[in-house]
Amino acid sequence: MASHRRTLLGGLAGAIVATGARGQAWPAQPLRVIIPVGAGSTTDIVPRVVFEQLALQLGQPIIVENRAGAGTTIGTGLVARGAADGYTLLGNSSAHSISPALYPALAYDPARDFASVIPIGISPNVLVVAPARGWRSAADLVAAARARPGGLNFSSVGVGTATHVSAERFLRSAGILAVHVPFRGGGEAMTEVIAGRVDFFFGPVGLVLPNIRDGRLAALLVNGDRRAGGLPDVPTTAQAGFRDAEYPIWFGLFVPRATPRAIVDALHSETAKALQAPRVRDRLAALGVDPMPMTPAEFDAHVAAEIAMNRAVVAAAGIRLE
Repeated sequence: MASHRRTLLGGLAGAIVATGARGQAWPAQPLRVIIPVGAGSTTDIVPRVVFEQLALQLGQPIIVENRAGAGTTIGTGLVARGAADGYTLLGNSSAHSISPALYPALAYDPARDFASVIPIGISPNVLVVAPARGWRSAADLVAAARARPGGLNFSSVGVGTATHVSAERFLRSAGILAVHVPFRGGGEAMTEVIAGRVDFFFGPVGLVLPNIRDGRLAALLVNGDRRAGGLPDVPTTAQAGFRDAEYPIWFGLFVPRATPRAIVDALHSETAKALQAPRVRDRLAALGVDPMPMTPAEFDAHVAAEIAMNRAVVAAAGIRLE
């Protein structure tokens, strides 16, 4: 399968920060990051914001390689089978915790076979509709759905994706039904709502915000635990009265589980430092990505809890891959 590569060059100021399993200084060679989606997607763009700064700190190039396919499982599987030496990393999103529910015969276990390094950040999905629908709140949308059971539809960027799971959690909380219409990308999923052919979409804030500001979309709620920076007047799911409907997308770094602890801790420390660089912080904020400070152990626990939650949501919604 073709891959997309890009090298981010490190400067000469990097220091040796850890020791590998054979006692060798780390990092002593370029790092390779596998991103299991196509170039240009949010899951691809967000980690890349950090890598240039991280490469400068480590003093080694970071080679980014896109290995898309099978709902992120092809690229993720490559890292799971890769050397646990700190030179092969995985940049992934919430898809990492959805895959076990969608692929019963998955060749790896996201919790058992990976060590969580650090979350890069977290971003809510925004419930958007066309202004012409006349819905001023999520309660209006729910009322319309109850008046026509199964008569509304919603878009996503694919079966079992975070945008799909976001909608299913909302539907489950609201006690309503709607027809799922999957698309191949966020742009198409959003455009169909703007055109009036689809009723609603839970889209990443960075994707939908320009169209909200231009008046082509109306935002009814955000599915995080706090309001989005660019949408201060839009309530969260909890504030709007929908319990257990939050499902923001996170982005993070992982390595094979057997990677030496000293390297995991060093990667965590250096990435946390990179995330504090003003230009990194500003660029992530512009993309609608908020800080998600966690230790590696806390991130491990977060991923494990999401895996269990997603299994329940996928089973309850009857989500199946075609």
